[in-house]
Amino acid sequence: MFSTKVTFHRISLDTSVKRPKKFTYPFSYVPHPWVWQVAEEVQQYLENQTDFEYAFGWDDDSVGKMFGVLIVEDLEGQLGYLAAFSGKINEQNNLAGFVPPVFDVLDPTGFFKIGEKELNAINQEIQALENADALKRLQSELETERAKLRTQLKELKTKQKTAKLVRQRRRKDAQDLEEDSKAELLLLLENESKRDHFELKDFKRKGKERLRSLEERLYSLLKPIESLKVHRKKLSSELQQKVHKSFKFLNGKGEERHLLELFKPFEKMPPAGAGECAAPRLLQYAFAHGLEPVAMGEFWWGKPSTTVVRKPKKFYPACKSKCKPILTFMLEGLDVEENPIPNQIQDFKLDIIYEDEYLLLVNKPTAVLSVPGKEIDLSLQTKLKKRYPENNMTLAHRLDMATSGLVLIAKSDEVYKNLQSQFTHRTVKKTYTAILDGVPQSKAGKIDLPLRVDLDHRPMQMVCKEYGKEATTYYKVINIEDGKARVLFYPYTGRTHQLRVHAAHPDGLNIPIRGDVLYGKPQKRLYLHATELTFYHPYFNKELKFSCSVPF
Repeated sequence: MFSTKVTFHRISLDTSVKRPKKFTYPFSYVPHPWVWQVAEEVQQYLENQTDFEYAFGWDDDSVGKMFGVLIVEDLEGQLGYLAAFSGKINEQNNLAGFVPPVFDVLDPTGFFKIGEKELNAINQEIQALENADALKRLQSELETERAKLRTQLKELKTKQKTAKLVRQRRRKDAQDLEEDSKAELLLLLENESKRDHFELKDFKRKGKERLRSLEERLYSLLKPIESLKVHRKKLSSELQQKVHKSFKFLNGKGEERHLLELFKPFEKMPPAGAGECAAPRLLQYAFAHGLEPVAMGEFWWGKPSTTVVRKPKKFYPACKSKCKPILTFMLEGLDVEENPIPNQIQDFKLDIIYEDEYLLLVNKPTAVLSVPGKEIDLSLQTKLKKRYPENNMTLAHRLDMATSGLVLIAKSDEVYKNLQSQFTHRTVKKTYTAILDGVPQSKAGKIDLPLRVDLDHRPMQMVCKEYGKEATTYYKVINIEDGKARVLFYPYTGRTHQLRVHAAHPDGLNIPIRGDVLYGKPQKRLYLHATELTFYHPYFNKELKFSCSVPF
């Protein structure tokens, strides 16, 4: 059982289950049964514990947390597990029974807290100087003087413009005068023009002098503030550098690197919170204490998130933005499972539903990329280009790798632009068939949840009302079998993972599509198929509707 008295938790594991041959690939995995077993112990503790107060979002505005468990073997061959949480709980990062942080930024005697106090003192000093009455009075006086000068300058220019128009009329009238009178009048008007010119110039000079005096007085008050801000920036940068260098990680070879060294090959600085996730904490403790990692998993504990799809007790992959550079290094020296995604992709035959000289429609299998990926070249697009080398084959839209069904392809740029315009103006009608991992409360309805990419967990998407793009889905339940609903989805928009997030999110159907490894539970495939597609043919001047059979 989980105990707050120890960090290495001994346990009698189910011996009917074979020990994993390789360590967990943390960015895409199915939890080993032992991981489920020990995770349940931690979850039971969290459900009943009274050691700390934190509601995990159930009863207040707090949020849920990612927890991790790591099956390990000690030097005596005894199996046990470690547990960790990501970030902080109630401003604590070191709770009994869980592994400690890699570096304790909350240590009150540590350099970070001391540096933080120094920065806070500088902030208070800056705030006091910026709120000083003398500074505010001078800023107000300067702004008043600037406004006054702007008004006076405008009035002077208006007066001189009127005088200029009068002079122009008088010069015109002077053409009818005798030469002596004409010369005398033109000279007078020229002198008036020069007088106005110098009057304006003198006004601007005196105005600048009046402002300069106030600005110099203001600068004398602002200079100490700017000096403090420069000093604060320097201290903050030095403190951050020191923190990054204090987050030191071991790997399976016994090598050690700090955060700056780990993120340098990725050509970016460590993001906020790097090194504080559960997975690096677990591995660091294991390596530092001579424990051999066997299997690992991370699960969500707390109220379902209103943005990213996170549900209680469900396992999720390690985040990529913060953890990939760290875990890539830490796993060196371990025999790790291969990334399963490339192995899922196999060669395939083109299943052409319709073709003419302008376009074609293909039934894409599951586990096939629509376009080449960073590490995988095999895709529907590359297959098409090999078969049609004389055409500029371009996909008018895309399906997720795991989604099967109809994909529309243009054979020329002109056709592509026409089809793209139809998708952009949402005149293309799409129908998807899916099986859910449950039965929704409503038999039909509409889902409106704006989406954007989850920057920490690409390619996953998240609901974001502030920055997300409009995403609308209509749905209808057509059958229920063995407690699982077969539904038709009619997406009005076409955002990445739209149907998958709208199905799984608590503000959507709150039931993931069956087999969704990102937002639900893994199965042999994702039960989502693009069944029907209706569009207007660019050259035949008529609407075409196509469908293909559902493979499940």
